[in-house]
Amino acid sequence: MLYSKVTPEQKRRRLRELLDSGTVQQFPGAFNPLSARLIEEKGFAGVYISGAVLANDLGLPDIGLTTLTEVATRAGQIARMTDLPSLVDADTGFGEPMNVARTIQELENAGLAGCHIEDQFNPKRCGHLDGKNVVDIDTATKRIRAAADARRDPNFLIMARTDIRAVEGIQAAQDRAKALVDAGADAIFPEAMRDLSEFQAIRDAVDVPILANMTEFGKSELFTVDQLQGVGVNMVIYPVTLLRIAMRAAEQTLETLKRLGTQEVRVGEMLTRARLYALVDYEAYNQFDTGIFNFEVPSLFTMTKESR
Repeated sequence: MLYSKVTPEQKRRRLRELLDSGTVQQFPGAFNPLSARLIEEKGFAGVYISGAVLANDLGLPDIGLTTLTEVATRAGQIARMTDLPSLVDADTGFGEPMNVARTIQELENAGLAGCHIEDQFNPKRCGHLDGKNVVDIDTATKRIRAAADARRDPNFLIMARTDIRAVEGIQAAQDRAKALVDAGADAIFPEAMRDLSEFQAIRDAVDVPILANMTEFGKSELFTVDQLQGVGVNMVIYPVTLLRIAMRAAEQTLETLKRLGTQEVRVGEMLTRARLYALVDYEAYNQFDTGIFNFEVPSLFTMTKESR
C-alpha cells in the first residue's frame, strides 16, 4: 500500500550488490509509476527511467528541454512506487559542474539509486541519432568529478555515459571510458555500440560495471542477455520499450474507436478492472478505511461486463 517499504539507502546498496553479482541485470524502462510496479511484479532486478521517455511523456523531443525539477520530480514519483532500485538518466547534468552537483543531491533527495551523466553538448540529442557532438575530455571529467564530490550517500551510483564512439570511434570510447573512471565514475554507459566486439572493447578498457542500451530502432542490434553476459556487460536497459508498446496500443484503440464508434472489440486486450485494482493494491487500503474499499473485487481474469 502507498509507497515502497524499502528506503533509498537500502535500494542503493542493492544496486551495488546487483552490479557485483557477476550476472547481467535487466532494467526495463518505466514510463510512469504504475509501470514501475509492474516491472517489480514481473521479477526484474531494477527500474530504468529514461530521459527520452520523460521528455516524450511531456510531448517534447529528447533534446535537453526538460529541467532538473521536472526530471527529479517525475523520477522520484516512479522510484517511490517500487522496492527495486531505480537508475535515472540525468542527461548532461543540467548545467555546469555546480549544476551537476546540485543534480546529484536533488536525485538523492528524490530517492533514486543512481544516475548517469553524459558527455554530449547541451542541447543534446538521442544517443542513437546521427550528428552528435561531444564535449572535450576536460569538460566531461569535470562533470563526473562534480557528481562524485557532491553525493552524500557513497552508495549512490555515479554512472558516466559516453557518446564519443559515434563521433571518433571505438578507440576514443575506450580512452574516454578510462578517463571517466579515473574522474570518479562507478560505472560506464558506452552509448550506441555497433556490435558485441565493441562492448568487449569497453570491458577490456575498464574494471567497473558497464551498461548496454538495448533500445529499439537504434544503432545496436538487440542482443540477448546471454550474448551480453558473454562480453562482460553487467546491466542492460530497455529504455523506451514499454512506452512504445503502450502508445502503439493506445493509437490502435483510438483508431478503432473512431472507425467503429465503440471500443468493444478491444476490451479483450485491456487490463480488467480487477487486474488494475490488484496492481494498485486497492484492497490493502481497506486496512485504513472501510469507507474507501467496501466492495468485492471481481475475479482477476474474468472478463464480464462487471469486471471491466
